[in-house]
Amino acid sequence: MKIADFPIPFVKMSGTGNDFIIIDHRRPAIHPKAMAEFAALVCRRKFSVGADGLILIEDSETADFRWRFFNADGSVAEMCGNGARCAARFAYMHGIAPARMRFETIAGIIEASVSDINVAVRMTAPKDLKLRRTIEVEGEPTELHSVDTGVPHAVCFVEDVENTDVCGLGSRIRHHQAFMPAGTNVNFVGSTDKGLKVRTYERGVEDETLACGTGATAAAIIAALTGRAASPVDIITSGGDSLTISFDLAGDAGADNVFLKGPAHVIYRGELNGEALAA
Repeated sequence: MKIADFPIPFVKMSGTGNDFIIIDHRRPAIHPKAMAEFAALVCRRKFSVGADGLILIEDSETADFRWRFFNADGSVAEMCGNGARCAARFAYMHGIAPARMRFETIAGIIEASVSDINVAVRMTAPKDLKLRRTIEVEGEPTELHSVDTGVPHAVCFVEDVENTDVCGLGSRIRHHQAFMPAGTNVNFVGSTDKGLKVRTYERGVEDETLACGTGATAAAIIAALTGRAASPVDIITSGGDSLTISFDLAGDAGADNVFLKGPAHVIYRGELNGEALAA
């Protein structure tokens, strides 16, 4: 099966360390049945472009555009906060959408506003909030919290966030039976002299990423609900950048009117050819 029609123009973008390959796919170039394979191949670091995810911008009948979002392993994600901010700036720069826009995701319609390199997105309403859960990880009781901020997240507050085994512990929690069958993203949150820092193990990337917008949002909301912070909350990412999350605490969902704001940088523009998929 033919995977794609080459060459394919793309833009590499970064949202506070989360990096994405973004393609204007309003004129389709990638075969629908091959999109997952295409994403996994071009997101390989060292062998291809390398990224945390692939974003395809497509036409929409109900919004300014719709996206297809793929994790680095080719799996489909319902939502990605930093990816949404990069997609919004890409759409604005290419005349696909105005500075204030709406676009379709699997998680629902996302509203975004672009101001130079800074992009704010209105996140989907949190759901499935569970505070102070205790699960057993390798025989040890571990307290955490969980909430779905577009995708599922577990949040663990730790004493020493810098020296936490994010990949080891994160992988075990990500695959824990309490979160099956879908699994979960895992965020480790600690206090530093600069404020709350979040390190995230991302499902689909299967590694620590330099930032996670939905994870920062989950951490900020749960920090507020447990008395550790108040809106707006500034979150320091693993990459050292800052994201700002504002919201109103409310009811069983934990919060509403949730906004994620931060920079979305254009790293470079390029053109993919067939060799980008080679082993």
